Amino acid sequence: MKLSQQAAPRRGLPPGAPAGTGVGTAFGTFGELLQGVLPEENGDFLVTLPVARWTRATFRPDPDIGELVVRPRRKQKALRLARMIVGEAPEPTGGVLTLNSVIPEGKGLASSSADLVATARAVGQALGLPMPASRIERLLARIEPTDGVLYPGIVAFHHRSVRLRAVLGSLPAMTVVGVDEGGAVDTVDFNRIPKPFTVADRHEYARLLDRLAGAVRSRDLAEVGRIATRSALMNQPLRHKWSLDRMREICREVGGLGVAVGHSGTTLGVLLDATDPACPHRATAAAKACTELTGGVAVYRTLSFPNALRTEPGPRVRV
Repeated sequence: MKLSQQAAPRRGLPPGAPAGTGVGTAFGTFGELLQGVLPEENGDFLVTLPVARWTRATFRPDPDIGELVVRPRRKQKALRLARMIVGEAPEPTGGVLTLNSVIPEGKGLASSSADLVATARAVGQALGLPMPASRIERLLARIEPTDGVLYPGIVAFHHRSVRLRAVLGSLPAMTVVGVDEGGAVDTVDFNRIPKPFTVADRHEYARLLDRLAGAVRSRDLAEVGRIATRSALMNQPLRHKWSLDRMREICREVGGLGVAVGHSGTTLGVLLDATDPACPHRATAAAKACTELTGGVAVYRTLSFPNALRTEPGPRVRV
């Protein structure tokens, strides 16, 4: 069985792209390390788990066509965002927005968020418009709940209000052996579902977030895995995953760190320490067991960010 890893996108313009073309990229996530609701008002939050899967957007301004076109045509949210940004430009223009992505859609892997962030960066570059994270947040908040993929590193993010809570930092690389239970989930529809969490649950989420922040600071992958598993279990009343119990068993059998899930999606994955010499053996064993469970498996590599704590100037955010 071949265990592959997606390579990073090439920097710069695609071959043959005309001058004036803007390019933007954004990574996806493997679900979330933690997602829930805190005791405070508007306390919905998540903690990202960036992986080496990307969306690349290219935007070629073309005043002659008089309108904006997106390829593929189904990427209508990205088209809406491009129109918003072009509308803020001193000289609005038509143009062609092209999206290329290796992130599966509707699975809880931040494919839509990556499309939008990459689009904002590409259109901004093409039109000479600064596109800091704060501006992207403001734009995306007008479209849909969004993952924190516009920030490098592991971040706590208020996805419904589209605002950064805290940059937690970075972790050593992990391998994620993942399965897909099938189907697709619409982010907007999912976030309309009333949350079944009690006051006690909300306080537990606050404790888990504090623990996770400490685990990232100390680079404690075992603790990260325990918190991810607990978050997966607490999410079951909201979006039940029939394979979670078996995935936890597989994790124990292969000596994994824990199980991460797409809380609003259909994916689950066994987390493994990629620096462990036994990781290739553990990944192969996990992949075999996962294939027997769902008939398919995908292997991901998490991203590390040496400068993750260098955020844009502004007020200090809290965990």
